[in-house]
Amino acid sequence: MYFVDRSVAVIKPRAPFLEWLNAVPGNDTDLSLDSLRSDCTVILMPEFTDPEEGVSYIDDIYDQLFRMELASWYEDEALWPAERSLKTFWEWFDVEIHSTLIDSVEGDLRNYPAGEV
Repeated sequence: MYFVDRSVAVIKPRAPFLEWLNAVPGNDTDLSLDSLRSDCTVILMPEFTDPEEGVSYIDDIYDQLFRMELASWYEDEALWPAERSLKTFWEWFDVEIHSTLIDSVEGDLRNYPAGEV
């Protein structure tokens, strides 16, 4: 095991995200907020020493994160909410920021562009 020179953020949907998801026409999923939050997106971020640096980084990339979360359910942007401001992002998602990342797997990491796994 070894330390990785990154921090991590866990992006967890909140009730407004679930409300949007349930309001999408033709949506036949029956999800609870608990089920949505049980397997969340985790992103690697630059290493930081002050948690506020992590929050600032999320603020800088919130639009990409918001779009990624919406696209993970519906690629048709016409179904997405029109309001996707930074304020809305923080209302729709909790973000847990962690400063320590340890790789427990032997071997090199492989990089894939988002959405191409």
